[in-house]
Amino acid sequence: MWDEGQRGVAERGKQRVTPVVSAKKLGKRFGRTVGLATFDLELAKGVSLALLGPNGAGKSTLLRLIAGLARPTSGSLDIDGVSAHKGAARAKVGYIGHASHLYPDLTARENLIFAAKLHGVGDPAARATQLLAEEGLERAADRQTRGFSRGMAQRLAIARGLIQEPEIVLLDEPFTGLDRAGRKWLGEFLLSFKARGGALVVATHSFDAGMGVADRVAILAGGRIVLDRPAAALGLEDLRRLYDELAMGPGTAS
Repeated sequence: MWDEGQRGVAERGKQRVTPVVSAKKLGKRFGRTVGLATFDLELAKGVSLALLGPNGAGKSTLLRLIAGLARPTSGSLDIDGVSAHKGAARAKVGYIGHASHLYPDLTARENLIFAAKLHGVGDPAARATQLLAEEGLERAADRQTRGFSRGMAQRLAIARGLIQEPEIVLLDEPFTGLDRAGRKWLGEFLLSFKARGGALVVATHSFDAGMGVADRVAILAGGRIVLDRPAAALGLEDLRRLYDELAMGPGTAS
């Protein structure tokens, strides 16, 4: 039976909050291989979900489905009531993958302007300037990105993911390769975005960082959600124990 976290329905007091992400009987197959087994998921605005799981568990597949970059094999997935693969839904989602995928011969400003034009932003140059300031990249604005450190590239990738002012931000292993200062900055950014009413889904191997920004924690294993609970109900040691038992135990696909 699903507990409160597994229901995935955010409630504030007695008022039910309409989910911004709603998946029903969602599943994804690659030929005969199960990428994601059938499951339901809801996520409300202002709520963050940390996805934990070994390589191959289905974390990136789920992010790509929510971002509208792949279509489910079964079930439905809506963003604010619109099918996730439609343009109106994709415009509400910012996706930051594990690799930055920046154009190395373009400057930071040019990367953002290009992304803004692709998303139909009204004033691409102004939006780029705004985000460069917000992410602390003004001094590097007119440098080619090929020489950027991991931390600087991550900041720019996040700025690009925010270019159309999305309601949902998806991040795939965002803490990987960041130094202590970079991890601190990223954690603060995620908490700030959530406080402004944004929804977050963060796929990560970092227990500490994931728990630091999460309202809910889900563990994926073998394409299945094997645990979905409120973060407040889990201590770090409890989470590690459950992860070892559910995701890394005998017979678990990885």
